[in-house]
Amino acid sequence: MKQLKPIFFFTILFYSCVSTKTFREVENRYANLKMEYKSILEKNKLLNESNDSIIQFLNSKSKLLEIIGDSLMLVKNDLNDIKLNYESLESKSDSDIKSRIIENNNLLDSLAKIHYELKTGLNKVFELEKLVLEKEKKLNLLRKNLSDALLNFEGNGLKVDQRNGKVYVSMENKLLFKSGSWKVQPDGRKAIKQLSNVLAGNPEINVLIEGHTDNVPYSGEGVIKNNWDLSTKRATAIINLLLINKLVLPQNITAAGRGEFFPIASNSDEKGRSANRRIEVILTPKLNEISKLLENIN
Repeated sequence: MKQLKPIFFFTILFYSCVSTKTFREVENRYANLKMEYKSILEKNKLLNESNDSIIQFLNSKSKLLEIIGDSLMLVKNDLNDIKLNYESLESKSDSDIKSRIIENNNLLDSLAKIHYELKTGLNKVFELEKLVLEKEKKLNLLRKNLSDALLNFEGNGLKVDQRNGKVYVSMENKLLFKSGSWKVQPDGRKAIKQLSNVLAGNPEINVLIEGHTDNVPYSGEGVIKNNWDLSTKRATAIINLLLINKLVLPQNITAAGRGEFFPIASNSDEKGRSANRRIEVILTPKLNEISKLLENIN
């Protein structure tokens, strides 16, 4: 009986090890499947955004075709008028014929000018659509690069969003600052460093840094007088960290203090106030080429 006890003990130990190993393999496979699922969701979101862009592009093409159809109809009507005028020339005197010929030649010249202007305008419209699609494509890529770079911080007070032709990076103050302070904490410095790396690779992007607070009055002492001062100081602190990366262009960056005047949640409870205490980084593509093209069209 004493000899059976060790055998029984090692048998239990062996099956316990096997179960633990199996559990870890299942756990690892679950983690991998979870990451693959998140990647699929991101790709699906990008495909939906691309589909929306294509629909908008087709809608603009449809409107353009309507304009072209109307213009062609006008040209067709003018040509019919010319045909009628020439037919009536057979019954007119020589002087009347000469007058009609001059009138028709002037009309033909006007039609040629209209045709040229229409063709030139269409080429500029096509060029404008191409530029807009390129800007949108770059904006989608920028949002993806930011999401990838800041992935470790999302869900910890940081969110990347795209709307109205801009990319927004919103960071709650719990990630960046202690209460009443504008000194960026270590985790916040890491996030800002990742952000600066993305900006360094996109010199054609304008960057607006906005500081926001809740509606609780500032109670500290020193150079800061109120929430407006504090929000401006915090926005400037973020810029100073971004500019540590020498590839980030300072002329592309603007700082703004918004104080408590642009809340995104209610200040009636701590959860809402925490959401309102934030830094928003707003990234906008430069539209110099599109502006010049619009001026030429006008």
